[in-house]
Amino acid sequence: MAHDCSIPVFQDGTYGFDARGIAKRFRHAAIFGALDALQPGETMRFCNDHDPIPLLAQINQFFGDRVAIQYVQREPGEIVIDFRIQG
Repeated sequence: MAHDCSIPVFQDGTYGFDARGIAKRFRHAAIFGALDALQPGETMRFCNDHDPIPLLAQINQFFGDRVAIQYVQREPGEIVIDFRIQG
């Protein structure tokens, strides 16, 4: 089942972030800025066309345990990951 990444805010307060529409040279800065703007308990649902394994390592290095990472969908061309800020 494909996830609809066009929804900006879900009913549970999860904020959508579709990386596919952001120029590659700005992507990491935009993602880190969005994560930094979240409050404890909030979630950013990240959508991408590839599995961002190097980015996940950078997020772990920078934020540590402050950000929980959970795959929602992990299929070729359809990657959806929830980043939840811990309280």
